Amino acid sequence: MAGKFSSTKYLTMLGLLAALTILLGITPLGFVQTPVIKATIMHVPVILGGVLLGPMAGGVLGGLMGLMSILSNTTAPTLTSFVFTPMLGNFWSIVVAMVPRICIGIVAAYVFRGLVKLWPKSDLPAFIGAGLLGSLTNTVLVMAGIYIFFGKRYAAAKGIDFSALFKMIIGVIAVSGTIEAAIATFLTLTVGKPLAKILKRS
Repeated sequence: MAGKFSSTKYLTMLGLLAALTILLGITPLGFVQTPVIKATIMHVPVILGGVLLGPMAGGVLGGLMGLMSILSNTTAPTLTSFVFTPMLGNFWSIVVAMVPRICIGIVAAYVFRGLVKLWPKSDLPAFIGAGLLGSLTNTVLVMAGIYIFFGKRYAAAKGIDFSALFKMIIGVIAVSGTIEAAIATFLTLTVGKPLAKILKRS
């Protein structure tokens, strides 16, 4: 979709989504309380960036989200903040904080483009697929990075044996990941679809 917009529209939309990413990262607005968990929606602007502006914009917004994660975990650390900030962890903290978030926007962009080609008469499956897989990309890659690079330390911080960590991570992906993906899919569809129409008309 990015090719259909002028450079002014592109930069304006990128700036707005970047501002929204920062806003969600520094305020409680980045979370939605559900009966089960407090689900994050900080990755939704990243998904929208990939869908509306393409993989490069999605990657840039994802990188911004990663930087916000490093900043927040450095300035307001918790017991597990070491997985997201090198100040408390190590080099791999940067990888866990940045790479999954960059991949969100890239995955969302290419999923959207692929599904538009498969269903040219309706972009509904494309918005749904981009929201769903973009969100799951974040959850799966973050949790995989935690297990691979910080497994024993993370298990100790959580007060569980390392042998139980894999099962716990699968549970997080199954519960938190599913809920966050459902919310992200709904927001991508309800916000992204009308926003795309407005951008085309303007």
